[in-house]
Parts: sequence; structure tokens; C-alpha cells
Amino acid sequence: MRINRKRLEESMEALGRVGATAKGGLNRVALTDDDRRGRDLLVEWMRQAGLAVTVDQMGNIIGQRAGSDGAAPVMMGSHADSVPTGGKYDGQLGVLCALEVIRTLNDEKAATRHPVAMAIFTNEEGARFQPAMIGSGVMAGKIPLEDAYNARDRDGVRLGDELERIGYLGSEPCIPRPLRAYLELHIEQGPILEEQHLSVGVVEGIVAISWSRLTLTGVQDHAGPTPMRIRHDALVAAAEIIRGVREIPRKIGGDMVSTVGRLDVTPNIPNAIPGRVSLSVDLRAPDEHHVTRALGFLDRLVKEAARVEGVTYELDHYWRVPRTHFDVEVVDTIEEAAKGLGYGYRRILSGAGHDAQYMATICPTGMIFVPSRDGRSHCEEEFTPMDDIEKGANTLLLAASKLAGAA
Repeated sequence: MRINRKRLEESMEALGRVGATAKGGLNRVALTDDDRRGRDLLVEWMRQAGLAVTVDQMGNIIGQRAGSDGAAPVMMGSHADSVPTGGKYDGQLGVLCALEVIRTLNDEKAATRHPVAMAIFTNEEGARFQPAMIGSGVMAGKIPLEDAYNARDRDGVRLGDELERIGYLGSEPCIPRPLRAYLELHIEQGPILEEQHLSVGVVEGIVAISWSRLTLTGVQDHAGPTPMRIRHDALVAAAEIIRGVREIPRKIGGDMVSTVGRLDVTPNIPNAIPGRVSLSVDLRAPDEHHVTRALGFLDRLVKEAARVEGVTYELDHYWRVPRTHFDVEVVDTIEEAAKGLGYGYRRILSGAGHDAQYMATICPTGMIFVPSRDGRSHCEEEFTPMDDIEKGANTLLLAASKLAGAA
């Protein structure tokens, strides 16, 4: 069996038009009107493929193809939301490849002992509502449903209210469910596969991740008459912290990375000393212990910068996901599929978080990566060649079919 490349490419182009940007990227942030339109299109295609479609309390969309007995399903999936000015491959490629696998099984009239399902998870990116991966986190029992509903965006809009507004506040319980396995195809979002001229990454696990939010409060004042010696500038303290966050991986080593990706300055005008600054800190490492050490560095860095500038602070380490090790059987099955198809592949570790990270806590899980051009993602330049996508999708088809007990 092989997937239908032309059909997959046409589906990618059609879904990519929903929320498309002028520069060829995507702006389909979670629970916006464009997210609703994208969901509607996917649900239409899922029903056309004969899937029984349900929507759970978190707006996660599940479509299931019947198996020959009552065995637990093999689920494939990813997400359809994007970051602002993101790309057309992150997330939605995994959803569409899952759909293409099911369409191919239908074309071949292939029976499977286990049902084959696909999932579209809510708010994976965490761009609008934090933390990331909320839909899968609730399903895995790691994030309380009410906490997810009460997450708010920058404008104070509540996640639960937006689910209801766009018509995707479902009634199906969002709880752990019996699954034979979970498989997720995704772009690598890094340079390794492209640099090594390989088409498939067999993902063995995901790095540990920590998100923190920091608010610094100084004294807002006039930029002209206020002498330097009496200033308590929240942005000066923030600048010292940002520089220090950049240095944390160098001090710890071990392939750690650190990022300050969000900065909100108040009042944010040319002629006023900033009185309040809020910022985010993202820390990641393959070694869980390195993240713990990095958080200690961060605590001391913030305390000292605030002391020197005479400002107060609130630091909240609000989200942490441990290092994830994927299931040996599932990883081996993916590797055997890629090898059997004659594709160039390697085993790899993911530096990005994925819904598979939470799904791995409730069922055997594995991931398939396809290359990212220049290693770039979360930008409009995001791109993966169709030849590599086809190979990744065929690997997913073969692995899912084997796990589902295809006749």
C-alpha cells in the first residue's frame, strides 16, 4: 500500500488557504474564526472518509474507522492551530497525513483488527492560551479541565468561552481512553535530517521543557526630569535578566537551550521610564536534571537583577513537562517501516514539545519526523519537500497498519 500523493498535496493546499498570510505562511491561532473554519473543513473530510466523528469537552476532534473486533484503537494525530505568522506544515501536516492513511486504507478496502482513529488536538501551540498542548494535556489527565477552561489570552478572553463561541465545546468526556498506540507525524523543526540528506526521523523521545513567567515592577516616571540615580527601571532589570537567560545553557551545557520569547512593557512609550515588564522564559534540555539546575540559575538571576535596580518581581514556574521516552515497540515498528520502504532514516530526539508528549503517559507512543528546510519552523518560511512528506506518510501508513493488525 502507498498513500495518494496528489490527494494529500491537494488537501494540504486547501487547508493551507484557511488563515493564509500574504507571505505564504499561516495565521490560524487557536479558537479564532480561522481555526473554526479549518476545523469545519477537516470534520467534513473526516466524515466523507466514513469516520465516526466526536468532539470532546476540550474541543479535541476524534474520528474513528471501525476495526474487526472491539480492540483498542490505533490513533494518529496532531494539531491544526498555528502560531501567528507561522508556517503551513507545523501540526496540520500530521493531521492530514493521518487522514490520508485512513483514506488509503479505505481505497484498499483494508480491514484492521484494531480500529484506526485520528485526533486533532486543541491549542497545541500555546500561542494564544497558555500552557501549550492543553487539549492533549487534559485528555491525559495532566491538566484539570477547569484550569484549561479558565486560561485567558492577552485580552482576558477565556478559553472555555471561545470553545463555545466557535461551536467546538463538545460533550464527549475528555479523559484518558484505551488506545493500542498513538502515532504522530510532524516536521522536525530542526536541521539534522536535511543536513544528513535523510527523509524520515524515527523519534525516540522529547526533551524536558519548562515555561516561566516573570513580572518586574519598578517606578514609572518621566524620561526627562528623572535623574538616573533615583530610577527604578523595570526594563533595565529585564534586559539584565534576558542577557543572563541567554548564558544559562553555556553554564550548564548538555545541549540545553533557553529563550525569552515574549516581552510586554508598560507604558511602552518613548518618554516614560518603564514601570512594569512581563516576560516569558522557555528552558529545554534532554537531561531533566539540567532543567532543574537552570531553574535555580534563573531564580538567582532574577533576584539579583531586581535587587540591583530596586524593583520587585513575581516569578512563576507554571508549566513543566518531563523528558519523554517513547515506547520501544512503537519506535521499532516505525523504524522497521522506514527501513522496509527503503527510505533514508535515523533515530532522533525532539527538541520541540508535541501532543505525543502527553499521549505517551497514557498509551504506547511514537513519532515520525520529516525534514525542515534550513531547520526553520514557527515562521512563514517553514517548508518541507513533497518527496519527503510522501515518504513520511508512507512510513506512517505502514507502521499504523502493522500496529492495527491489518489483514
